[in-house]
Amino acid sequence: MWDVQAPAGRFAVKLGYRSQTHAWTALAPAREAAILRQLNASDEIHCGEWEEGTWSAQRWREGRSLFDLWEPHRRASGATAPSFAEVLSCVAALADLHAAGWVHGDVQPNHFVVGPTRTALIDLALAQGGKIPERYDFSYRGCLVHYEAPEISRSILETGTAVPTAPADVYALGASFFISATGWRHVPYPDDASREEQRQAIVDTPHRPITVPGPLGPLIEQMMSRNPSHRPPAPEIYRVLCEAS
Repeated sequence: MWDVQAPAGRFAVKLGYRSQTHAWTALAPAREAAILRQLNASDEIHCGEWEEGTWSAQRWREGRSLFDLWEPHRRASGATAPSFAEVLSCVAALADLHAAGWVHGDVQPNHFVVGPTRTALIDLALAQGGKIPERYDFSYRGCLVHYEAPEISRSILETGTAVPTAPADVYALGASFFISATGWRHVPYPDDASREEQRQAIVDTPHRPITVPGPLGPLIEQMMSRNPSHRPPAPEIYRVLCEAS
């Protein structure tokens, strides 16, 4: 991805191409553009094809990633409570996406861009919820494993694909808050573990103890329940946090 300053303004420009492990990465920019056009009809979004895949250009989202923003909390080993406003803005961004009928499928700290007035949830190439042009669509084969819910990891190990869901997004948001505040992955596994080994650890191993202080800690515990039906939906998380603030 490039940060491009054009006469028409500042754009995030993405070039997709087949990676060593994934063919779908070549289609991801155009697939995301198709989703963004359904979610934000007024936004300026461009896409097309090139010799190795697809490309897209969208307006730049100003701000800092959640992971970068919470670096001081990691220096304190998670002993300091994150800002309520930052937590609420991330929850609101996910709740808005779910209310629009979409699930993200790749929730992670670097996909929350916390700006001066709002938080943007970016990188929607794996999202599900509407019609995608057949030539740009592909099967969902999971996301960055550090944030996968157990049921997603299990399905990918057993079948090679999975169905992203709102409860899986909520789990990933809890894991995102946890690692951003503490520096720890939600489930322990060696740094050099293969993706299959990482996913098996997520299936087999309870998450680490949640040590984040304040009301966010118990909420993360609920968000990362191994039973998807026990995870509170994003609007409920938002309500509980507002009442606790």
